[in-house]
Amino acid sequence: MAGVVLALTGAFNTGEVSLWLRFAYWVPIMVVGAGWGHLCSLLIERWIDFDERPWLAVAGLTATISGPVTLMVWAATGPVFEGRLYDISALPWSLGPVVTVTATMSAINVFLNRAQPIQTHAPMAGQPASRFPARLPPKLKGAAIRAVQAEDHYLRIHTDRGSDLILMRMSDALDELEGLEGAQTHRSWWVAKDAVRDVARGDGRATLTLEGGVVAPVSRRYARALRDAGWY
Repeated sequence: MAGVVLALTGAFNTGEVSLWLRFAYWVPIMVVGAGWGHLCSLLIERWIDFDERPWLAVAGLTATISGPVTLMVWAATGPVFEGRLYDISALPWSLGPVVTVTATMSAINVFLNRAQPIQTHAPMAGQPASRFPARLPPKLKGAAIRAVQAEDHYLRIHTDRGSDLILMRMSDALDELEGLEGAQTHRSWWVAKDAVRDVARGDGRATLTLEGGVVAPVSRRYARALRDAGWY
């Protein structure tokens, strides 16, 4: 979508060429840039909590994404608009537009994509039950799910019979958890509402103590929405 908008508007003085050429230029750059940005996001998430330090996350994403993308833009711009590869001295001139677009897209990703916690609900009459319990390892089959915690590419499932890891993305798990009453309390946590036994606040943060002693964090960005939903 961003590539289409940039092409249609002729952003950064690209309006001097035909529309089809702008599409041929902007769309591939944005697609490749988005792929590289996704990899950078996975890397940055290991060191920076997007929920607790969003501006630092935006800065980290902008810094890691911009360098390689600047090289790509420099290499593509000359042949598309001048029919030749630009001299290396033109490379710094590509940095400003790349940083501008990257910072904007990074801010949208960090602040808007997960502005509200995903809440899941118990099924109404006639609605299907949650599909997620079928993911439980054999030793936990039939257990009550208290929380799901992301650990790298795995999910740790906390239940009334202990915990175990499965290979799954949190985004996919949140889809399959629909049918169980709960909510995403943090970018890396989903918690069953009936498992909450205590709420603690301090230093501007909240934590939920679950039955069995597991402590789940509540991100600052999700705190108000969860409070409004009656979690504490």
